[in-house]
Amino acid sequence: MYKHRGFPSRLPGTDFQFTIRRDNKKGATKIVAKERYADRFPKDKTADLNFMACLVKHFGDEPFERGNLDAGRLSWLFGREVIAAEEPFDPASYDALLVINRSIAEKTFPDAFDESLWTESY
Repeated sequence: MYKHRGFPSRLPGTDFQFTIRRDNKKGATKIVAKERYADRFPKDKTADLNFMACLVKHFGDEPFERGNLDAGRLSWLFGREVIAAEEPFDPASYDALLVINRSIAEKTFPDAFDESLWTESY
């Protein structure tokens, strides 16, 4: 499992996890597209925005390996803002390649692309 050095492990001040420490010996947790409803808590929406900003800052428009990125957090964005960068795509692989769907991500999370809002602590 590839570890993304410099990528924040969680949203500061919360238990919202962005990365995992070690691989699961049984295999990677499968990434599935989760539906986001309008009545989600503000903290959940903040976590999504900050995670998206981290992805944009670290990877930009380039494909990236799933590696140690949290499957649960990726699942909130998968199929919309983050899409598969390869065919066939294995959603249960640490080696799976993903890419940011910039056109949709900019509409959903415009602040994630504003470099003036990025901080070291996200």
